[in-house]
Amino acid sequence: MKKAVFFALYLSSTHLFWSQSQNLDNLKINEIQVIGSHNSYKKAILPEVYSYFSKKDTLNFLPRIQYEHIPIPEQLDLGLRNLEIDVYADSKGGKYAHPKILDLVKTTQVFDPEGKMKKPGYKMIHITDIDYQTWYYTLEDCLKDLRKWSESHPDHDPVFITLEPKDGKANQFGTEPEHYTSKLFDDLDNELKNYLGKDKIITADDIRGTYKTLNEAVLNKNWPKVKNAKGKFVFVLDNNSENRDLYTKDHPSLKGRMIFTNAAPGTPESAILFMNEPQKDSSKIQDLVKQGYIIRTRADADTMEARSEDYSRFEKAKESGAQIITTDYYLPSKLFKSNYKISFDDQTYERKNPVTGK
Repeated sequence: MKKAVFFALYLSSTHLFWSQSQNLDNLKINEIQVIGSHNSYKKAILPEVYSYFSKKDTLNFLPRIQYEHIPIPEQLDLGLRNLEIDVYADSKGGKYAHPKILDLVKTTQVFDPEGKMKKPGYKMIHITDIDYQTWYYTLEDCLKDLRKWSESHPDHDPVFITLEPKDGKANQFGTEPEHYTSKLFDDLDNELKNYLGKDKIITADDIRGTYKTLNEAVLNKNWPKVKNAKGKFVFVLDNNSENRDLYTKDHPSLKGRMIFTNAAPGTPESAILFMNEPQKDSSKIQDLVKQGYIIRTRADADTMEARSEDYSRFEKAKESGAQIITTDYYLPSKLFKSNYKISFDDQTYERKNPVTGK
């Protein structure tokens, strides 16, 4: 145990030294490039569940979700500066308290022994009833851990968090997620303020300043410097359709909102964009980065690059200048044989942006 604690402290101090040696402090947050995790809260599907579904998986879908993550505080200790969280609304409580697969498969691991899923609140799940193993049953617990980690590392560089509000149609078991409403999005903002703290969050209001719109501020590169954003988090809504528009409604330029949105370039709310295909869109990403936008892209997806140990997508992601690059493999997989591992040089996860960090 003492060795593990010492190693974590060593990694944390090494990352801090590397950040300072790279002179990131005087760069703006759109002039750096960070690596982070995708579906950061996700544990591996239980072997019993995986085995059951593998016999019925005619579309070969299961291998695409065969990945897992270490606890989020440990990811941050490694130096990752992007996380991804999925949230399901559960205003009455209990909607996701019993994964339906448990009626068909006996598992050795008890689900939600403390009954947290029975209480009202936002829940963190990848795929209801199937891929439900998570480090956090509730968003509340996750936010409390983030605040605790941040307070223990007050000089940490800003952490970007993509937040996907999950809803949609009923699944094969008949579970239909609760659909988001304006009130649920207001409640989500309050959840961030109550459990992480408004003082910990960089908002659109902070970036807009005296500019007429958020987009105008972004095009004038009104992002804060890293040294002025230490100890902070930046949330981005991972949705570009109805839920995004619902979140934006009555909040022009995201006035009063806690979360940035994936809005089309040039629109008043546009600041941070999702462009997940760097091999196809590298030049587009680079152009948008030069304009002042922050772009999130992916180094790998669906376990495919990891299985073939193919780094071409990651190389394009780096080259594009996208500020946020997500991966499932900041550490090699333990679920299948592969040496695939994503990091910058010297095993770091943060550096000057090759396009804007001159």
